[in-house]
Amino acid sequence: MLLCPCLVIFLRVALSSFHGSLSAAYNALLDFGPANFFLLYAPRPDFKVTLGYGAWILLQVALYQFLPSKLNTGQLTPAGNLLKYRTNGLLAWIITHVLFLTLAIFGFLDPAILARHWEPLLVTANIAGFLLTGLAYAKAHLSPTHEKDRKFSGSIMYDLYMGIELNPRIGKYFDFKLFTNGRPGIVAWTLIDFSFIAYQYQTHGYITKSILVSTILHTIYVVDFFINEDWYLRTIDICHDHFGFYLAWGSLVWLPAIYTLQNQYLASNPIVWSNFQAAAILLTGIGGYILFRSVNHQKDLVRRTKGICNLWGAPAKVLRVKYQTNDGLEHNSLLLFSGWWGLARHVNYLGDLILSYSMCATCGFTHLLPWTYAIFMTILLIHRCWRDEERCSKKYGKGWEEYCKRVRWVIVPGIY
Repeated sequence: MLLCPCLVIFLRVALSSFHGSLSAAYNALLDFGPANFFLLYAPRPDFKVTLGYGAWILLQVALYQFLPSKLNTGQLTPAGNLLKYRTNGLLAWIITHVLFLTLAIFGFLDPAILARHWEPLLVTANIAGFLLTGLAYAKAHLSPTHEKDRKFSGSIMYDLYMGIELNPRIGKYFDFKLFTNGRPGIVAWTLIDFSFIAYQYQTHGYITKSILVSTILHTIYVVDFFINEDWYLRTIDICHDHFGFYLAWGSLVWLPAIYTLQNQYLASNPIVWSNFQAAAILLTGIGGYILFRSVNHQKDLVRRTKGICNLWGAPAKVLRVKYQTNDGLEHNSLLLFSGWWGLARHVNYLGDLILSYSMCATCGFTHLLPWTYAIFMTILLIHRCWRDEERCSKKYGKGWEEYCKRVRWVIVPGIY
């Protein structure tokens, strides 16, 4: 847990003090020693920035709680709970960005404000991530929302890191996990991008196609997330991950710090692409997004129609399996093995990876640092595959074994 903030700070120091060179930053770390290195280069907190960050969290809480919202149902939890969620993220994203742009246009706000205060913001976000982790741990012990959906490992550190409660809530609909995963960090993602575009213009006097392509791809990803927020309720984050440091700190710090690295890098190190090169990167990224969305559309279609539908002009092929929840009740499920899902068991991750590598390609190949996001996504998604395979094997038993015989590949057909 302590290594995570150190890594984020190290990457920021490499970008701000060593022109994006990880090797130069690492050599300095060895020369000075870790303690002296971080004392010399690490960002410092700022009281006004901390107040601003607190106001940002309160704004997002207010938008989550009080904006008009549909109530969408998640998946059945292991203890048999079927929860409803407020899914008003798209409206919250629009209002937040309209407010930011309006204040910037009329001169009440420097559009580069986030970029110019980025380092103290990282410090404040890290503190917030640890405080939220502690709150989630204490709540799980003292006032759990659904006691039977808690998971104890026997290790305090593991429970802090991976979480105890599956769906911690205050009141009926304020869901800690959906709010933390789907509001402060991901709404800020595109605001941070826009702020670093402004910073590039203020610093260099021009805006490059590379930073615009990166921002377009990021925006497509973020807006798609909010348009399909009800779909997110059926992902591993919401259905299976418990709420601890992994999600709390990850959403408040790792997401805004690492997912925006391309724009952070390009704002200070402009990369000039030709029209053809920029278009090629953009179209490749959009192609990855289309694949990602098409794959998930097929899965949702099969779920909605209970397998009675056509994929690619032919009836969908599904394996009908049964599983039990912790309350002893038996349920039915479908495992799709035609369309995209006949090619690989997690083919949805392939589109995600194509999009991720396209985002990083906007930064060129001089430094490894801006590729951190793509490397992270590769590790994350492969690890998710392993976790999902293990979980499905336990859940469906012989049904999963039969499914794996019909769909041999994991992510990339013919390779993995």
